[in-house]
Amino acid sequence: MAVGSVSRFDSRMQNARAGIRVNSRVPVAVEWAEGGQARRAEGYTVDASTKGCLAVVPQCFGVGERLLLVNLANRNACEAVLIWRGHECREGWELGLELQDAPMDFWGLEF
Repeated sequence: MAVGSVSRFDSRMQNARAGIRVNSRVPVAVEWAEGGQARRAEGYTVDASTKGCLAVVPQCFGVGERLLLVNLANRNACEAVLIWRGHECREGWELGLELQDAPMDFWGLEF
């Protein structure tokens, strides 16, 4: 394998999704503090895994921001980090969120 091939492979692997994802539309909320006040925006997931989700939320955040993610179907909540921000669509922004120390039953789904 050529040296260039190894670096391209490593680059792809760094951007690969972790774990198995399932298509699942779960209502969620993200909460954060802004100007000393608690803020909240509600949206939904496009897919979910034990490590994170792709969600659509009508609020734009910067990559690296720490948020509280609330599963509105079962009221589970955990801290999440925005690791990817996609396009803005009619319903909001595509957000790739990585769960931080979430319980295995966070989504209430079987993986």
